[in-house]
Amino acid sequence: MTDQTPETTQLFLTAAMPCPYLEGKQERKLFTHLTGRRAATLHHLLSENGFRRSQNLIYRPACEGCNACQSVRIVANGFAPAKRYRRVLRANADVSIEVRPTTATSEQYELFKRYLDSRHSGGGMTQMSFIDYEYMVEDTPVQSILIEYRLRDHPDQPLVAVALTDVMPDGLSMVYSFYDPDLAHRSLGTFLILDHIAQVRAAELSYVYLGYWVKDSPKMAYKAQFSPLQVQRGPLGWVLLD
Repeated sequence: MTDQTPETTQLFLTAAMPCPYLEGKQERKLFTHLTGRRAATLHHLLSENGFRRSQNLIYRPACEGCNACQSVRIVANGFAPAKRYRRVLRANADVSIEVRPTTATSEQYELFKRYLDSRHSGGGMTQMSFIDYEYMVEDTPVQSILIEYRLRDHPDQPLVAVALTDVMPDGLSMVYSFYDPDLAHRSLGTFLILDHIAQVRAAELSYVYLGYWVKDSPKMAYKAQFSPLQVQRGPLGWVLLD
């Protein structure tokens, strides 16, 4: 087993592919493997510099002539829920929350498939088998958790949302989340972010990492609504989004 340090880490560059966010653009990614005893340390260091984890890889966009993808995080202690967020919290007051180990289940996978078929029909992830999902959840070299959300007052307590989350020294990083597409009136995607903010505050940490934000991508617009939001700007570090 290798034991990576920042000095010995090898970075690799992917081939150009069509950008999933901006029409007519090409994307390339800079990535490396997370292995060995120092995987968690390297994960945090690279996350501080705009990288994002996917299973045992960590990457960031490295697109020629484009820097539209920017890593963002919510400053949890500065967040004050607007009226619409308070409505979301009230609408989901009957949802129970349980933090679990990163073990994939068939119940999670069934919800995952329903979510993808409804929200991302035609996307590459819709072809994922249970084994693929299992790798996504369980193949992690860092401290990760699954958070399950259920309808507490329903006789069967059905699973309505799941968040795969990395535990960072200064907060929580939302790796991937999905929810029941038939419960749109609950705004479960927003509720999951609000819950992560609450968990970060309860743990006396600082940030909720939301991954990448693309200013001109409609599917990413929701992230800019969580204020104060910091953006990773390379040599400038993390700065507040105006």
